[in-house]
Order: sequence, then C-alpha cells, then structure tokens
Amino acid sequence: MPLSVAVQMDHIADVKIAGDSTFALMLEAARRGHDLFHYTTDRMAMVDGTVFARVEPVSVRDQVGDHYTLGQAERRPLSDFDTILMRQDPPFDMAYISATHLLERIHPQTFVVNDPAHVRNAPEKVFVTEFPDLMPPTLITRDETEIRAFRDEYRDIVVKPLYGNGGAAVFRLRPEDSNFGSLLDLFSTTFREPWVVQQFRPEVRDGDKRIILVDGVFAGAVNRIPAADDLRSNMVRGGQAETTQISEREREICDRIGPALKERGLLFVGIDVIGGYLTEINVTSPTGIRAISNLGGPDIAAMIWDRIEEQCG
Repeated sequence: MPLSVAVQMDHIADVKIAGDSTFALMLEAARRGHDLFHYTTDRMAMVDGTVFARVEPVSVRDQVGDHYTLGQAERRPLSDFDTILMRQDPPFDMAYISATHLLERIHPQTFVVNDPAHVRNAPEKVFVTEFPDLMPPTLITRDETEIRAFRDEYRDIVVKPLYGNGGAAVFRLRPEDSNFGSLLDLFSTTFREPWVVQQFRPEVRDGDKRIILVDGVFAGAVNRIPAADDLRSNMVRGGQAETTQISEREREICDRIGPALKERGLLFVGIDVIGGYLTEINVTSPTGIRAISNLGGPDIAAMIWDRIEEQCG
C-alpha cells in the first residue's frame, strides 16, 4: 500500500539532483507510488506537545532545471505520516539538535529515518571514536598543549572542526608548516567546539572511499579522488567519483560497526575509509547513492525503501 512520506530537507529548489541522495530517495518513493510531501525545518512547530509542520505535496522528476512541483502548503501533525526522512544537511548545530528533539516526539509511531535520538547522540566525528582500533590516531580537543604534543608525535596532521561537514575548514599541517600558530588562532576564534586532529594518511591520494550501509549491512561503495590541488575528496569540493571494490579490511570495518548501527536505528549510513582506516561515520544526511548507481553499482535507494516498507508494513 502507498505510504505517506514527509521529507525534512533543505529546500528542494536548491538541490543539485545529479548527485543528491535525498532526491534519489524521493524518485524511488515516487516510483513505488508513495505520497510525497516536502518541508524545511523552519516550518516546524510544537504546540502542547504535538509536532506540526507546514508541508507541501511534491512531485519529482529526474530533469535538471525542472525537477519538482510543489502543491499548496498545509499545516499538518507530523504524526499523520507513515514515515519521515530526516535529510536536512548539517551544520550539526543547536538548530539541528532542536529538530531531532521534535521528531523524537513522534518516532517510532511515525518511522523516522534515521532515528532522531541516535542521530543527535552520534555526530559523525564523535560516534566513530567508539571504534578507536579502526581509526588513524585521533585527538579531540581545543587545548593547544594537547595539539602541539600530538603534532610532535605524528608530525604530519589534519585539523578540522568537530561538527563541520562537506570538507569545510579541513587543513593539513606538515611538520615544517609555519602556519600552525595562525591556524590555531583562527580555529579558536571561529569554532566554539573542540577540533578533530588526526594523523595525515597519504593514502588519501588514492581515494577516500565512501561506503554505504543499509540497516547495518554493506550496500555499496564509491571511491572519491581529490583534485590535484586539494586535500579534500568530497565531491562537493571537486573530488572525482570512480568505481571500487571493498577490501577485506573494509569488510571487517563494516562487520564491526554494523550491529551498532542497527541497534541505534541508523538505517542509512555512509562511512569514510582512507587507506584502511575509518575516519567518519555519517548519520545525519549521508550522500553517495547516486554516484554509486551512476557508476553501475547497486540501487541503494531501492534497498533503503525495501527496509522502510518492511518497517511500516
């Protein structure tokens, strides 16, 4: 039977459909005959414990420049829907956290993907530290003494904001880099939260692999090659996608973290692996499924909807 599906997202007008995983999920939902609705987080409200949003019926098509049509907005309780896709992009700030609190009021009676409480409690660069043996050496702090000691030990390091996304503000500092002090000053005045400091892995030049897990099980992967003049492999930063297979080590990583993902209701997750090291577990609004499909890989959007339909059936 058709499901009523609300998609909580950044406005659909701004979506770049060629690589957008949310749009791929919407296309698959429409193909299956589900009823789609669209809203942004600024249209949410809670009145006497009931969570509402001004939602718009939406139709989608895979056509650049003409990819959606919105109907008339109406105020509806979000508990009216069978499922909600929580797909707004980070930053993972208090606005993001507030939205998870509101959605927690209706989940699991209305099935929210991913579970909002566990999204709130599993930010990408913190959750991953539950598996330190799978990671490169990693420090989370804003204490300059700790950072200097870590740099003295590992020499070549990467510094990034703890709640950053999309490769923003990621810096490599080589042992001879004289910008170290200036960068610490910049981070201390720009970011209130701690920072992530990691050993630089030169294997990133061979690619930063995005691996998708659906309900805790490996579903597909794409290798992202950084541009020649950039450290970052994120496709929004100019990284190039290429086909890939996962190694025994990467399969081991999936097998290790899969049960924790499933236990937490994190149905759609993207992990990042560089040179056999797990660097992030992305649970907020993971991407990569269109790139995998476009390169001849599996239809992960269909896998995700199979699981949602089982849950809502």
